[in-house]
This record gives sequence, structure tokens and C-alpha cells, in this order.
Amino acid sequence: MSFASDLRAVLEGRDFRRLFGTRLVSQFSDGIFQFAVTGYAVFSPERQATATEIAAGMAVLLLPYSILGPFVGVFIDRWSRRQILVIAPVVRGALLLVAAALVAAGAPDGAFYAAALGVLGVNRFFLAALSASLPHVVPAERLMMANAVTPTSGTVVTFVGAGAGLVLRLVFGSGDGGTAVLLIGSGLVFGLSALIARTMDRGLLGPAYDPARPQAREAVRHVLSGLVDGARHLAHLRNAAAALGGMATHRLLYGTTLAAVVMLYRYYFTTNTEDALRGIAMVLATSGAGFFAAMLVTPWATERVRIEKWIPSMLVTCGVLGFLLCATFQEWAFMVAGFVLGVAGQSVKICADTVVQRDVADAYLGRVFSLYDMLFNGMTVLGAVLAAALLPPNGKSYMALSVIAGGYLLGAVIYWLVVSGNARQPAVATE
Repeated sequence: MSFASDLRAVLEGRDFRRLFGTRLVSQFSDGIFQFAVTGYAVFSPERQATATEIAAGMAVLLLPYSILGPFVGVFIDRWSRRQILVIAPVVRGALLLVAAALVAAGAPDGAFYAAALGVLGVNRFFLAALSASLPHVVPAERLMMANAVTPTSGTVVTFVGAGAGLVLRLVFGSGDGGTAVLLIGSGLVFGLSALIARTMDRGLLGPAYDPARPQAREAVRHVLSGLVDGARHLAHLRNAAAALGGMATHRLLYGTTLAAVVMLYRYYFTTNTEDALRGIAMVLATSGAGFFAAMLVTPWATERVRIEKWIPSMLVTCGVLGFLLCATFQEWAFMVAGFVLGVAGQSVKICADTVVQRDVADAYLGRVFSLYDMLFNGMTVLGAVLAAALLPPNGKSYMALSVIAGGYLLGAVIYWLVVSGNARQPAVATE
């Protein structure tokens, strides 16, 4: 079935429409908020953003998902999910008003980022509650359809929200006052999702009462010990551990590259913030096209070349082609490099997903993927921190490009040494 026909089929359910509407409104608000944070951190004309501030902005956007991710399920499975969907927007709206007031008052960046972290922490619970609620509003035979259409629609609406943020920026200005308006607007829009959620019955979305379920404090301890168990299990699976290492290597160096691109467009290619914003959007667009191309290329390639050869090949591709293109310090070359890194980097991720699913015992899969998610976002932030240490004020640095290229090549060599001569390993369930 097509996306449109899938969407029509699941929209027949009234409760699904209400949950779906809650998601769309909230993710539209997310787009405005993410645009506001990015604009504040990098593209405010009254501030000269440094690589350190860019790293801080990336940390605000990514770390809540890394740190809170493994733990939110503990509470989503104990608190009324409908109440989470009603109360979280109110809490988030209050935090957005605080963040807007801080920006308008010219408060230190640290205070703003602390409020923004609170916003995203609340949002992590909200999104998890949406996902956990879906089986309660969709018949079992349509659940796969619903899982296919809702994330796609949410992502599209987030981009639309970012576009709305750009329009608001043009209307209200690119300074701190305009950023405050964006934050208030995001809060008001998010509040509408609470009104939609209130139309659903309180007990509709679960969770079902389970007297045998451990207390929350005990469950949190189990999460921590489970992550340790997952790491121990992974240590016995060299191919899977190496695949995660390859993915982590790419995310580290991709984070460094992304911060470098932002600095270059902000201070080297142009000094006009709006031109810089458009240039970075083009690089991200070509990178996104590379992600899509990787979905087509990787299955075809890994039918002909073993995954254990394809991963280091893609890391080498990132290092060599990335350096040769970026070292020209031409805008067109960075757009091409965005596509190359998109294809090769996403290929590494797809392969890592496959190896983990193939080799890790099912009983450990959830815990290993929790580690995976933490590495994915955490290494990206660490890469931006590395950029802050390497980059000059205008972002142009052959040394930084050399470090990035050398890191990719070193990652490929280490990966190859780990898996070389290591036969495909079945999952070994170790305690």
C-alpha cells in the first residue's frame, strides 16, 4: 500500500485520529523550538557564536535523548499515559516561557540552555508516551501501518514547524526578541496538543494495572544493571562490538564535521546570518539525500560484499573523500561532501543495526540497543566538543580536517583488526 492509502486506513479510527493529532501538533511545536535553539546558539546577529557554543547547542538538543532514553519506559509503564500527554505540554509550556524570559532579559547562555534541557527532557517523556499509546488505539492488524505512517508524518511536520520558525524569524527579527517570540509560539502550539489529548478517556492509553510490576525505584536499578549486562554480553561478540565501534567513530567525526561546517558558513563563506542559514540548509539537504541513497545502496552492496568489509570501506570513504572535498574550502564541495558522508555514514549505521540484530541474543537486544542510542547521540555531542578544541574562530582548519580524516582511517583499521579472521559469531547468552 502507498503512504496515502496507509494513512487513510488508520485514520478511520477516532481514537487514533486524536492521538495522531496530538503527535502532529506537538512535533510541529518541536520544529519551531529546535529552530529557535539553533538560531539562538549560532545565527543570532547580536552574538558571535563560538564552536563551544555550537557544541552546547548540540548537547541541549541531543543529550536528553541519550541520558533519559533508557529510563523513561520505567515511568511510562507506571503513570497514566493520557495524563502524561495532558500534563507534559503544560510543564513544557511553563519552561518555554521561562526560557523566553531569560532570552529577552539577556540572561547568561547557561541559564537558557538549562531551561531548554528541561523542555527536551519533558518532551522525551511525551514522545515515549505517544509511542507506547499507539497499540491502544489501533487494531492489531493495522499496527504495522500505524507504525509506518506516524513517524514519517511526525518528521515531515517537524520540518514544517522549522519552516514556520523561519517565517516567524523573518517577521519578528533574528535577535533575542525574535527568539523569545519563537519560544512563546512553540509553547502555545504545544499547549494545543494537551487540549486534543484531553478528549481521550483517562484509561484509554494504559498502562494496565499489574500488581507484580516492580516499584519504580527498583525498576530504575534494573535499568542500570541491565545496561551493564548488555555491555558485558556485547564484549563477547566481537563483530557486534566492532560494528558499534564503527558507528560510534562515524558519529564522533560527523559531529566534528557538522560543527566545522556551521562555523565555516557562519564566519568564513559569509558574514550574513541569513545567507549562512541557507547554506547550511543546503548541506543538510544533500546529507539527507545521502541518507536516502544509503537505503538503496547498502542492501545491494552487502549482497556482494560482506558487511565486515563494507563498514571499513565506508569509513575509509568518509575519511578520504571527505578530506579531498572539504580541503578545497569551496561551498559546492561541502554540499558534495554532505552527500558522501550521508551515504557512507548511513551505510555504516544500517550495517551496525543489522549486525547487532543478527548476533546479539534476543534477551539482551533491548539493553544493547539502549547502549546503541546513548552512543549515537553522545558521540555526536562529543564530536562537537572536539571541534571546539580544534577550530579557529572562522572554522577554516586543515588540521581539523586532517584529524577527522585520520580518525576515520584509524577507525577503519581498528574495526578490521577486531573482526579480521573472526568467523561470524552466533549469539552467546552470557550472564
